[in-house]
Amino acid sequence: MGSSTGDLVTRVQSAHLFDHDALFRYAADHVSGFPTNTSQFTISQFGHGQSNPTFLISVGSGSSLKRYVLRKKPPGKLLQSAHAVDREFQVLKALGEHTQVPVPKVFCLCNDPAVIGTAFYIMEFMEGRIFIDPKLPNVAPERRTAIYRATAKALASLHSADVDAIGLDKYGRRANYCQRQIDRWFKQYLASTSEGKPERNPKMVELVDWLRKSIPAEDSTGATSGLVHGDFRIDNLVFHPSEDRVIGILDWELSTLGNQMCDVAYSCMHYIVNVQLDKEHVSEGLETTGLPDGILSMPEFLLEYCSALGKPWPAANWKFYVAFSLFRAASIYTGVYNRWLMGNASAGERARNTGAQANELVECALGYIARENVLPPHPPSGKRDASPSYESLVDASGRFVPNRKVLELRQRLIKFMETHIYPMEKEFAKLAQSDKRWTVHPEEERLKEEAKRQGLWNLFIPVDSAARARRELAAIENNRSFEQLFGEGLTNLEYGYLCEIMGRSVWAPQVFNCGAPDTGNMEVILRYGNKEQIAEWLIPLLEGKIRSGFAMTEPQVASSDATNIECSIRRQGDSYVINGTKWWTSGAMDPRCRVLILMGKTDFNAPKHKQQSMILVDMRTPGIHVKRPLTVFGFDDAPHGHAEISFENVIVPAKNILLGEGRGFEIAQGRLGPGRLHHCMRLIGAAERGMELMAQRALSRKTFGMFIAQHGSFVSDLAKLRVEVEGTRLLVLEAADHLDKFGNKKARGILAMAKVAAPNMALKVLDTAIQVHGAAGVCSDTVLAHLWATARTLRIADGPDEVHLGTIGKLELQRASKL
Repeated sequence: MGSSTGDLVTRVQSAHLFDHDALFRYAADHVSGFPTNTSQFTISQFGHGQSNPTFLISVGSGSSLKRYVLRKKPPGKLLQSAHAVDREFQVLKALGEHTQVPVPKVFCLCNDPAVIGTAFYIMEFMEGRIFIDPKLPNVAPERRTAIYRATAKALASLHSADVDAIGLDKYGRRANYCQRQIDRWFKQYLASTSEGKPERNPKMVELVDWLRKSIPAEDSTGATSGLVHGDFRIDNLVFHPSEDRVIGILDWELSTLGNQMCDVAYSCMHYIVNVQLDKEHVSEGLETTGLPDGILSMPEFLLEYCSALGKPWPAANWKFYVAFSLFRAASIYTGVYNRWLMGNASAGERARNTGAQANELVECALGYIARENVLPPHPPSGKRDASPSYESLVDASGRFVPNRKVLELRQRLIKFMETHIYPMEKEFAKLAQSDKRWTVHPEEERLKEEAKRQGLWNLFIPVDSAARARRELAAIENNRSFEQLFGEGLTNLEYGYLCEIMGRSVWAPQVFNCGAPDTGNMEVILRYGNKEQIAEWLIPLLEGKIRSGFAMTEPQVASSDATNIECSIRRQGDSYVINGTKWWTSGAMDPRCRVLILMGKTDFNAPKHKQQSMILVDMRTPGIHVKRPLTVFGFDDAPHGHAEISFENVIVPAKNILLGEGRGFEIAQGRLGPGRLHHCMRLIGAAERGMELMAQRALSRKTFGMFIAQHGSFVSDLAKLRVEVEGTRLLVLEAADHLDKFGNKKARGILAMAKVAAPNMALKVLDTAIQVHGAAGVCSDTVLAHLWATARTLRIADGPDEVHLGTIGKLELQRASKL
C-alpha cells in the first residue's frame, strides 16, 4: 500500500532548524486564510527525498487544524543555480492557475533570507498516497496496472502544457537542452568532487564523452521540446486517498523547458536500476529482476505515454536518453554525498551511501550503452493496436472470451516478443541475407531455451494429441519425463489467441517450436505415429533438437490435387524404395532438418484415394539430393528454406511407414485441420503488425502539408481495414471452436472459409501499409514486404483459394438441397 502523505514526516533535523515564530508571522501576513488565533503550531520535516528540505506545517485549534507544506533552500554553501525555489513557485503557480496538470496550489514565495535563513515558498498540503517503492508491494495486480497507467497519463498531461499560453515561454531555452544539461551536470559533478571530496571517477569522463557525441538530432531542433519536470518518478506523485489517479506532481526543483524525452527516460529508471538511500549499493531494476503481477513493462508504460500524446515510438534514441538519465542521477548523487560530508544533506544519514551509488550509476550507464538492444523497435503488440482488449473481459462471459490461463500465457508471450523477438529481427534478417544464410543464428537457439524456461514451448500441441503421446511413451524403457514437452494442454481455440501473437514476426514461431512445417509434422506423428516413431523422431522434434520438412508438392503435376502425385514408394523386402522429385519442401534447407514426411504412391492401381501413403525419411539417407533453394517473391527464407529435392532409389526401413499403406489421404485430412488453421491464426497477427506500422507511419509523415493521418481517404481506408481484421479474427476463432467441438470433417466448411478469408484480408492490410510507407514499404527496411510475400504464398501453400471455395460452394448447395 502507499504511504499516507501525512505519515512521511519526522522531527526537524538539527541542520535544518529555523525560527518558527518568524515563519508564523510571515505566513499569517501572506497566506490567505492562515489561522492566527491558534493553540497549535508545529513543524515536522518530510523524510522522503534528498533535494530541497520540505516541511509540514500544522496550525489551528482543536479539530479545526489546517496543514500546509513549506519548501526551502537548504542552508550552507550551495552549487550555483541549484535549489531555485523561486522557479518551483513560478511553474507551480502557472500550471495551477492555467492548466489541468495536477499540482498543489501555491500561496506565497519569500526570497528574503532574513525570515527563516533561506528562500522558501508555502503550498497546500495534499492528503493522499505516495508510493515509495515502484514495485507497489501489497497492492492488488489490477490496481498496480491502474497506478502505472495513471503515472504515464500524469506525465503526458505535464508535457501537454502550452508554455507560451501560460506565461512560461521564457522559463528556459528549448533547443540544445541535452547539450546544456550535460555541460551543467558535469560542471556540478566537477565542483562536487573538487579537492577530492569525494574522489572523482575517471569513468564519468568517458560517459560524458559518449553522451556529447551521441546527442539526438531532435534535441537541437526542439522537436521534442516543452515543459520538463526534471525529476519525474512515481514517488514524486501524490495519488488520491482511495482512487488510482494522480492529484499532485511534486518536486519541481529541476523543471525547465527542454527535451521532454529526458523526463520520459528518467521516469523509467526503476526498470533499469534500483537505487535506495538506505541500501549500500545500486541493484538491478525491474527489467532484470522481473515485474510483479500487474505492473506494466517498460514498453507498455512508454506506449501509454506515447499514445496519450500521439508521440512516436522512442526506440531510435532510447539508449541515449537512459544513459543521460543515469549520468544525471550520478551527478546528483555525488552532490548529495558532498552535502552529506558537509553536514547539510536534507536526507541526513540516509545519504551516507550516495557516493558509492553515484559510481555504480556510472557503471550502469556504460553497461547500458554497451547493450545491443535496449527497447523493442516497435510498440508492444498486445496493447498498441485495436485488437480485442481481452484483459478487460477476464471476469466476463462470452463465446470468445479467453480464460485466465490463456490471458496469462498471452501476456507472457507478448512480453517475450517485445523483449527478445522484435529487437532481433534485423539481426536475423541480416544473417539470412549474407553468404552464411544457411546457418542458424546462435541467438535463436538461446531464445529457444529461454522460451522453454518461460513455459512458452510447444503451445500448439492439442490436448487430445498430447494424451495419446503420453500413453505411447509410458512404456519407454528409460522412463524419462517428457511432460514438459507437451505444451499447456490447450484447445485449438485457446491456441488461436497465442498463435496470432507469434504471427506478428516471421521469425517468432520457430523460437517457440510452433513453426510450420514442424507443427503439422509433429501433429501427424502425435496422432498417427507408433511408439518407435514417436521415440525416434517426435521426441527430438518436441525438444527442438532437430527440424523437419513436408514433401508432397511436385514440379511436374498440379499437386493441389494430391491424386496427381507421381513419386513412388515401392515395397522391397523390409524396406521401401522411393523415386521421384519434390519441390517446395519447406524446412529442408535448414541444417537442423533431419526428417521428412513424404507423400507418395505405394500402389498405383488401388482406388484413387488409397494409392497414397506417408513415410518418414531420414534426410541423411543416400539418394536424397537437394537440388536448389526456391525463392518466394525473391525471399529464400534462409535458413529455413524451400527446397527442390530428388529421390533416387532412396531406401527407407519399412517400419517408417505411417499408419500403413494407402492411408496417406486419411493422414492428410487429419493434418489439414489444426496444423493448417495455424496459418490463418498467424495471418491475423501479421495483419495487426501491418495496421500498427501503417498507423505509426501515417501519424509521423506529412504529404502536401499535413500528416497522412489527416487525409480523409486514409482514415476511411484504415477504418474499413479494421472492420475486415475483426471479422476475419472472429471467423478464424469460430473455425478453431468448430475443430474442438466437431472435429476436422464437420468443421471443413468453416475451415475453408477461414483459409480463404485470412490471407486475402492480410494481403489487403499489408498492401495498404506498403502503400502508406511508399518506397520504404517494398524494401527490407521494414517487415512489410516479407509479411506480404508470406501471406500471398499462403493462398497457394495453404491450399488454393479455388479448392477451398469449391468446398464451401458444395456444402452450400448440399444445405440448399435439403431444404
